[in-house]
Amino acid sequence: MTSRPTLLLTLVGAATLAAQAACGPEGPRPVSAEQQKIISDSLRKLVVETYDLSKPNAVERLMSLYPAAGPVYSTSSGHISKSRTELQTQIETFWKYVGSNMRNPKWEWTDMHIDVLSPDAAVMTASYRVPHLNPMNTPHTIAGAWTAVFVNRGGRWVVVQEHLSDAPAPPATPADSARAMDHSGH
Repeated sequence: MTSRPTLLLTLVGAATLAAQAACGPEGPRPVSAEQQKIISDSLRKLVVETYDLSKPNAVERLMSLYPAAGPVYSTSSGHISKSRTELQTQIETFWKYVGSNMRNPKWEWTDMHIDVLSPDAAVMTASYRVPHLNPMNTPHTIAGAWTAVFVNRGGRWVVVQEHLSDAPAPPATPADSARAMDHSGH
């Protein structure tokens, strides 16, 4: 299992490599405050629109954030996928078993930070929550955090490396424990 400091160093390393790759042989290209705002605003808009669960074709929309070719590194639930195909399988599985069972879901971004590293590289760290009704019409929320390394390829921002972590489930209340005991036959 990877420790948090190791994971953070890995993500920082990936962001650094993305920034270096975006710089080219002439070295780092400065980014003005105006450029930073334009890039940051466009990435925020891209992510918010992509995760609008009121629109159809969720898997297709989510996959639109990733490059059509080349490696895509995605870490979630203790697994690392290394290709677009592998990542698409994970997203399809999530949507089949979780997403399709959410009634009236609304993706809410609770915090979002975008660090523009160069005109062609940026890192976003964001937290989210998705309140919805489960199949029994009971309110439920999933939540987590996402760090993504974006690069601009041919005028299009895509995610080349990411890490997602689920928020831990809230602790059980004494009433929940009593109900669980009643249902278990103890």
